[in-house]
Amino acid sequence: MTCNAVNFIKLLQKQNEEALEYIIDEYSALVNAISYKILHNVSSDAVDECVNDVFLTVWQNANTFKGTSMDFKKWIAMLKKYKAIDRFRYIKKIQNREQSEEELHIQPHIDDVQMQIIKKEETNTLLLVLSTLPEIDRDIFMMKYFLYLTSAEIAASLKISVSAVENRLYRGKKKLAQNEHLKERFL
Repeated sequence: MTCNAVNFIKLLQKQNEEALEYIIDEYSALVNAISYKILHNVSSDAVDECVNDVFLTVWQNANTFKGTSMDFKKWIAMLKKYKAIDRFRYIKKIQNREQSEEELHIQPHIDDVQMQIIKKEETNTLLLVLSTLPEIDRDIFMMKYFLYLTSAEIAASLKISVSAVENRLYRGKKKLAQNEHLKERFL
């Protein structure tokens, strides 16, 4: 039986290869145009792979199609559109991952390294000085400046008043300001 515009859907659903050849001949321009419109900035290989994926999907899912040849044209166009969008997202995801991996391998600027070392030393000094505070004051400072909780959240957590939290922060800052390295940070 020869495949034509009238019977290609039935033959495709019966997995007749002539029907697949017919739809490739008949709809490849449409499928290529949609793929190119979405993937032209990515690569021509991506367009070709996407076109092949669409025809493979049509072949595998032909039994799920119900409708006329006009409906088939819409169906294959929608399949193509979504396959191209999925391919575009997949390629962009890979490119972003590769780009972020490349950024990890770039040597950091010397000034950045020095600033990181200075910040780490300041943090270590701060933690050392904080260890001299009473436990409740130390907890309040950790919650406020390391966990970034509000005074109300700290008060609720420790079951004390907000003004008590503020007073302890004020007194603790005064005590920490006595340390030469931390003086400018707290005053």
